[in-house]
Amino acid sequence: MAAPLAAVWLWPFGPKGGSPKFILIPRGMSSYEVAHLLQQEGVVRHWSWFLLYLKTVKRNSHIQAGEYKFDLPHSVVQVVDKLVRGLVYYHELIIPEGYSLFEIAELLEQNGFSSTTDFWAAASRRERVSHFAVAAKNVEGFLFPDTYRLARGTTADEIVGMMVERFRQVYSQSLEAEMKQSILSFPEVLTMASLIEKETSVDAERELISAVFHNRLKRRMPLQCDPTVIYAARLRGKYRGAIFQSDLNFDSPYNTYKHLGLPPGPIANPGKRSIEAAIKPAKVNFLYFVANNQGGHTFSNTLEDHQRAVAAYRKGLNHGERPGPV
Repeated sequence: MAAPLAAVWLWPFGPKGGSPKFILIPRGMSSYEVAHLLQQEGVVRHWSWFLLYLKTVKRNSHIQAGEYKFDLPHSVVQVVDKLVRGLVYYHELIIPEGYSLFEIAELLEQNGFSSTTDFWAAASRRERVSHFAVAAKNVEGFLFPDTYRLARGTTADEIVGMMVERFRQVYSQSLEAEMKQSILSFPEVLTMASLIEKETSVDAERELISAVFHNRLKRRMPLQCDPTVIYAARLRGKYRGAIFQSDLNFDSPYNTYKHLGLPPGPIANPGKRSIEAAIKPAKVNFLYFVANNQGGHTFSNTLEDHQRAVAAYRKGLNHGERPGPV
């Protein structure tokens, strides 16, 4: 009896050079239900062979929940081994630099990892970052942009915790010592960095844009940063894909056209380069910048030079987009 059973359990079965099978085993699913699911999906030849091996040879083991990938024929022994060892499949998800909580929520939902409701509930747990910013309303700014390996079934709370922990690692390893060089508090640095991140993706410009914002703060000039206006519109659920005059006129503490100084918190999650730029701005006197139609910006010391740069920018437009910060 043992020999025939061993042959059955060692007989490879399943996908052969076709599309891989992804099997999601939810938490709480019984071994009986798992066995039938595996047969239904063509991973094992018969559910009873799987269940018998699990209940006799592996009777002290438990199937781990998660998503599993089967792209080759597997024997019952190999299938059971994968499930009891929890060799789940991990998806790589890139969180781009400068994504806000709104954008991360949408990205996670689009990729099937979390609903926006669950993500916002997890992101609203401000005690996660109270060590860095006592007055933080949520974790905006503290979800470090990186590539994350996520398994299906990972909760929104676990995902947010993973991103905050990555931020802690980068801060302690690379940024904590540099913070002593800044005249700004850490929450202010992170807020400044989020503005820089939203304004440019060009590394060579980050310190220059930082200088513009620092210089304006010193002169008590409004920052007039368009991304803060967009963020204010998003907070009230009114962003329409472009900035309108009504957005510029809206009285939000995040509207840097209406209020002097930095907004009350980050408007996105900056990367390391933007945080470093916020700490160490370039030593220049620039007060203005505008897009140059070449993927970068033109920087100016005076309003007159800036107005000429704006005119050149508008002349080069084909579709009537409005210029960047003034």
